[in-house]
Amino acid sequence: MLERKDIDNLANLARIALSESEKDKLQKDMESILGYVGELQNAPSYAEASEGKPGNHYLRNVMREDEEPFVAGVNTEIILSQAPKRKGDYYVVKKILGDSLT
Repeated sequence: MLERKDIDNLANLARIALSESEKDKLQKDMESILGYVGELQNAPSYAEASEGKPGNHYLRNVMREDEEPFVAGVNTEIILSQAPKRKGDYYVVKKILGDSLT
């Protein structure tokens, strides 16, 4: 549990002035945050889960198989037809950088 001196020290380190009501609110908020962090410390780590320990079965690969999602080049013409300017299979854009960056 945080004490008032801890809040005073924190405010001093942050170089901020706090009223008594702000200190009370900060103390309550900090205790809530530290309580949550305490719960996280009890959560299983990735290393524990990958070792197959009981209760750690929730980590698994949910990615799809590595396969071709669509045939390459099928949509190229549709996409390029929307370009204001094009040269072959490329968009033509205004040059925004000079030869040197000085």
